[in-house]
Amino acid sequence: FSVEIVVSDTGPGIAPDKVERVFEAYYTTKPRGSGLGLAVVKHNAELYGGSVRVESELGKGSTFILHFPVQED
Repeated sequence: FSVEIVVSDTGPGIAPDKVERVFEAYYTTKPRGSGLGLAVVKHNAELYGGSVRVESELGKGSTFILHFPVQED
């Protein structure tokens, strides 16, 4: 069993040449911000045995998919 959480927006999207880097610590395309947010999300997801991935299209927005396994007792 697993749990999947999907978060989407209708923003500008992420350029294909930048999408691979969004989970890198300190990587940002914004004038303000630390570039740590998505790196922390990825770290925490992996800490619990999960994963996170992004799908994005310029002009149409982005979708982040978090996937967590459910441990059965």
